Amino acid sequence: MMKMETDKIMDETNSNAQAFTTTMLYDPVRKKDSSPTYQTERDLCFQYFTQWSESGQVDFVEQLLSRMCHYQHGQINAYLKPMLQRDFITLLPIKGLDHIAENILSYLDAESLKSAELVCKEWLRVISEGMLWKKLIERKVRTDSLWRGLAERRNWMQYLFKPRPGQTQRPHSFHRELFPKIMNDIDSIENNWRTGRHMLRRINCRSENSKGVYCLQYDDGKIVSGLRDNTIKIWDRTDLQCVKTLIGHTGSVLCLQYDDKVIISGSSDSTVRVWDVNTGEMVNTLIHHCEAVLHLRFNNGMMVTCSKDRSIAVWDMTSPSEITLRRVLVGHRAAVNVVDFDEKYIVSASGDRTIKVWSTSSCEFVRTLNGHKRGIACLQYRDRLVVSGSSDNSIRLWDIECGACLRVLEGHEELVRCIRFDTKRIVSGAYDGKIKVWDLVAALDPRAASNTLCLNTLVEHTGRVFRLQFDEFQIVSSSHDDTILIWDFLNFTPNENKTGRTPSHEEDDDEDDGEFYEEESRDDAGAFMGGYVRHRDAGGSGSVTGSGSDPESDDLDFEVDVENINDYDE
Repeated sequence: MMKMETDKIMDETNSNAQAFTTTMLYDPVRKKDSSPTYQTERDLCFQYFTQWSESGQVDFVEQLLSRMCHYQHGQINAYLKPMLQRDFITLLPIKGLDHIAENILSYLDAESLKSAELVCKEWLRVISEGMLWKKLIERKVRTDSLWRGLAERRNWMQYLFKPRPGQTQRPHSFHRELFPKIMNDIDSIENNWRTGRHMLRRINCRSENSKGVYCLQYDDGKIVSGLRDNTIKIWDRTDLQCVKTLIGHTGSVLCLQYDDKVIISGSSDSTVRVWDVNTGEMVNTLIHHCEAVLHLRFNNGMMVTCSKDRSIAVWDMTSPSEITLRRVLVGHRAAVNVVDFDEKYIVSASGDRTIKVWSTSSCEFVRTLNGHKRGIACLQYRDRLVVSGSSDNSIRLWDIECGACLRVLEGHEELVRCIRFDTKRIVSGAYDGKIKVWDLVAALDPRAASNTLCLNTLVEHTGRVFRLQFDEFQIVSSSHDDTILIWDFLNFTPNENKTGRTPSHEEDDDEDDGEFYEEESRDDAGAFMGGYVRHRDAGGSGSVTGSGSDPESDDLDFEVDVENINDYDE
């Protein structure tokens, strides 16, 4: 089909502005004028054109374009497009700049890198010789703890980064094939977390005098646990055998934390003891609290302890043998069950149903978080988020900066005794014997329905769950049933799945509750909302500054026997 287009164009070079009409008949395929006259005149134009400056050449072409029709513009545009495009990845190696091409492509994600391999042979060569799949895996390992953990557990860290002396570097194809295997592993782990599928390993502590594992911490090589029988036991992760028992406390070991140098433990004997993590030798005993030490945390030369005596102690740690008291924080009107801190805030929770926030640098009181209807047994604090568990059977999420409660999670049937969270999930353990896994991202989304937040419930303990910790691959939990359970979400196989058992609650009336304390239920018109800071000098004397009700008055606390706790007043 033939097409006609007519444009009336003003001749800008004509002083009389005379109009003329350009009429073009054209076929879909453009025909070139090959007449001798045209070629002679065109060559003459080229001679003039090459003699002009760049700006003159551009001006001449602009004048030509202004005299052309829309169809001609389209033809010229089609001609210019490939001239304006550059395959710089292909051109860079020609200029001897292979490393720049590799560096550019190294920023691609996996899907984009797969697509780039299909562009042309040169792109595939750059990706292959640049070992870009290896670099992509290395980047993931550096920035993602899940990838890093998998690299260590699957033993392919040896194929990454610089090879060891004498070790041959694997070819590009090895890492190209390794990547989808890693992704399958990750998908499997995430699916196991969502569905609760796991491989279970059990440590039976077999305490002779009294049952109960109150606290624990673990790494890839060991589990350190504190027991009701006054001992700290260290278990080997390979065969789950006890390799060391630390004896020194005269009461239940209620809390502990360790690093690469020391284990620090707190007990119902009111002391904090420091042990050499390698030898198990006791190197220091701190005597300050007058009742059970319920929780402690230490980091970067600072330690915070809390007690049934309703106080919080802040310590300076120069060395394991040189730990000195800096401040005592007083403000809670019942036992302080848990503390956590970072460089900005110290956060404490108590049986008085409140969470209190203190400045880490000055130890001054900042604010109180109110919302729980009964005593608070556990919390974790990181960045702006505080997650707490309570005797009211609920979990609350808080913004520490404004004190707002962001979400209430309900599902446990009894006191929520322990709680931990990471960037993806919250894991909680309760006196109902159950461990629940919650979707943290959804919990922070106000649009998410409450009934979608609990991903699964793990039932295997036959007693109250006292403590748990978790990482991307596992949960390690301890219980009144005298066991430590390792819930492995990485190495699950279908024939290893266990059917959970409903925990038995036929417990002795005089059982120890793991030293959680709650204020007696009462209507207090003068509820304490502020905080006290007590500074102890070298001689041990101190002064109290602040205002409000006396937090030390005996009638504010529910009187309990340290070792024989039955139930809490409603």
